[in-house]
Amino acid sequence: MAGAARAWLDCLDADQRKTAAGPSPGADSEAEAERTRWFYTPTDHGGLTFHQQRPAQHRLAMRLIASGLSEAGYVTVATVLGLENVLDHFEDFSVNWGRERTRDPGMYYLRVFGEPGGSRPWGWRFGGHHVSLNNLVVDGHVVSTTPCFLGADPAASPLLGGATLRPLGTAEDLARELVRSLRPEAAARALLLSRAPNDIVTGNSPRIGERVVRRRELWRPGTHTPDRADHPVTGFDGADRRALALALPPKGVPGSDLDPHQKELLRSLLAGYLNRVPEEVSPMHRYADPAALHDVHLAWAGSTTAGESHYYRLQGPGLLIEWTNIHRGANHAHAVWRDPETDFGGDVLAAHHTAHHAR
Repeated sequence: MAGAARAWLDCLDADQRKTAAGPSPGADSEAEAERTRWFYTPTDHGGLTFHQQRPAQHRLAMRLIASGLSEAGYVTVATVLGLENVLDHFEDFSVNWGRERTRDPGMYYLRVFGEPGGSRPWGWRFGGHHVSLNNLVVDGHVVSTTPCFLGADPAASPLLGGATLRPLGTAEDLARELVRSLRPEAAARALLLSRAPNDIVTGNSPRIGERVVRRRELWRPGTHTPDRADHPVTGFDGADRRALALALPPKGVPGSDLDPHQKELLRSLLAGYLNRVPEEVSPMHRYADPAALHDVHLAWAGSTTAGESHYYRLQGPGLLIEWTNIHRGANHAHAVWRDPETDFGGDVLAAHHTAHHAR
């Protein structure tokens, strides 16, 4: 990963590097606020876009991106990038947000923070519409790969021969199969609300907490202003918002209440998220023991019928996964994996700085 990051930075000219390179993680509060400011909308994510790079530079950028993903994760990310062209066609090439092209597969941003492979912490961020990858390296180890967001719009689109392209389809199908397999009493506990929220509950918050994220926060200030900008991202307030709000202990049905087949479904569902990254850094190994699934809670909102709007989340120690498929007739998916304890590697970074300054 460090070699790929250095190769990309070294191939850039001075002006490109000013945009592509950021301060070391934890350098100061302003720099850290920018490193942990993330988006999944088609807004300015911060960094050098594909459009600003020559083909050879773009290739090296993709090499760095691939270094933080499993093979399946890389293929999925590449597919999501290509869906911008499909979405443009789906919308009849007509959406205009005041820039040269709105649905733009060249509007993806890469930035490296700090000196790759050096003694100080460093990291990188890649993002654009429906992609946000965040990696932090401390003492030569990848210590954080979250938030890790992927989306798909359309979530399902036709291929030749009657096949269907569904980049995130398994994450939808396994969760639906699991919730529909629950006994009535457990299903009632899993269902938080009969209606699905408009988006993931945590939105693009830098740190997971009780704060309500507003729609305007999904875009960088000075760029596109969404409709209903002051509304919660979920579209819900009052009792409905409280029903969906994160809590400790988590809401929903714990893995300890599942039978062996349901636990296997849960493990497979987790793998669809945690195996986005290379095996060496994935926390999936934690769940090899069925007992490790006991504290993972499944919660659901909306319909359990295929093709209808729905939301689910998996929440447990060091784990938060959220999924929505709501818009365009339930054909627009958002799927995020987060670690409430070490998103962006904040705690690990703080411990490193404490140890470093103590010497």
